[in-house]
Amino acid sequence: MTEQTRTLRVRANGLEFEVLEQGTGDRLALLLHGFPETALCWRHQMPLLARLGYRVWAPNQRGYGTSSRPGRVADYDIRHLVEDAAGLAAASGAKRTLLVGHDWGGVVAWWAAAERALELEALAILNMPHPDRYRAALKRPSQALKAWYVGAFQLPLLPDRLLAARGGRMVERAVLGTCRRPGAFPADVLADYRRNSASPGGATAMLAWYRAATRGRLLARAAALPRIGVPTLVVWGEADAALDAAGLDGTERHVADLTVRRLPGVSHWVQEEAPEAVNAELAGFLASRGLVTAPAPGAPG
Repeated sequence: MTEQTRTLRVRANGLEFEVLEQGTGDRLALLLHGFPETALCWRHQMPLLARLGYRVWAPNQRGYGTSSRPGRVADYDIRHLVEDAAGLAAASGAKRTLLVGHDWGGVVAWWAAAERALELEALAILNMPHPDRYRAALKRPSQALKAWYVGAFQLPLLPDRLLAARGGRMVERAVLGTCRRPGAFPADVLADYRRNSASPGGATAMLAWYRAATRGRLLARAAALPRIGVPTLVVWGEADAALDAAGLDGTERHVADLTVRRLPGVSHWVQEEAPEAVNAELAGFLASRGLVTAPAPGAPG
């Protein structure tokens, strides 16, 4: 990260969060990472959004980094994850929020936007279908096969031990084995991902997100989510090893103002592997909605 990055300890929703911050002001960009990443996955987007006039917060979500790590699977139910995002936005004191999510962070962002859990001016989702569209996509054999690991994560103990073994080496292998541009992942970032998985209770906390989703019937509950009214951008790396692009089909049923941008040849780890393209899409989208207060040098709009 850059010299402008500050690390905060923020109390929200009864927990303490480790938050990376850039920028200033009363407009918040809240960036939610996925599995098995940490807040460092946003290292390329934070400077851009700060230049565009946002105070940028990239928290390590519950169970990750040095943020609070509740011990029960039920503590990772989607309602708690959404309350975390809402609590962080409230703790920031921001008047308006841009919510951005990737992978599991995208699930939380979709849900929070649909339930109007926080005051949003826009939503951006990277490589995560709307939860109800993912439920529909799972009926296709190709997506069902790609989701094999979700079932494996329900097993007791074994997945936890494998993710934590050898200093979290499996996490690094999973990222590098499914990306298209391994050089996009610096050694220090991969070390942070490994360290998170290998830390005491780290792997179990990460897996609890999946276990809580299954036990809490998250996808069945997604069918009742209200339609999202705020402007929404979806950026999709089409070479995703875990998620079919078919999960985008029908997204317009859930979003009143939808923009979809597809990036051919880019993997699931879209904001890390293709940061220039992702940043251009974010900047252009925000400018088109009049949400840019300070132009980014070289950015569209």
